[in-house]
Amino acid sequence: MKDILIVYSSKDGHTKKISNHIGSILVKEKDVDVISIDNISDVDITSYNNFIIGASVRYGRHSKKIINFIRNNSKLFGEQYTSFFSVNATARKTGKNTPEKNPYVVKFLEATSWKPRRSQVFAGKIDYPNYRFYDKFIIRFIMFLTSGPTNIDTSHEFTNWDRVNDFAMNIMKDIED
Repeated sequence: MKDILIVYSSKDGHTKKISNHIGSILVKEKDVDVISIDNISDVDITSYNNFIIGASVRYGRHSKKIINFIRNNSKLFGEQYTSFFSVNATARKTGKNTPEKNPYVVKFLEATSWKPRRSQVFAGKIDYPNYRFYDKFIIRFIMFLTSGPTNIDTSHEFTNWDRVNDFAMNIMKDIED
């Protein structure tokens, strides 16, 4: 059996970046594969002992593919170690930067009826220069309403990489116990 499978859903690449970073920490001690939910059909997930699921939020929702993946594998995930992280801009705010207080994480875990052993939420990135026209202005409007950055000429990364590192190290401790 393989040690760890990290499955991620990423709209603009930031959740992929976080997934790869977590994988780069864990691979020092374990066999780790990192794969997009879009390519999950190429993988025999039953050959893994541990699962980390990462999902980004766009317009208030996590990917339906990730939700269906978790629902379809609930029996396996109930038998193996699982952890989850969400990436969203709302997590940039104090009081919304924990899994228990982040509305997207709470809603996601309720919708999937999944109980991962460890959950975390990371503030994401607003990457205006690389968004399509429609996304750029809708996200700017959302940021305006939520007192976020509205300068469409720059990218704004909110990720606390020390928290990402801690999450990875805590998963390693969980797996070794």
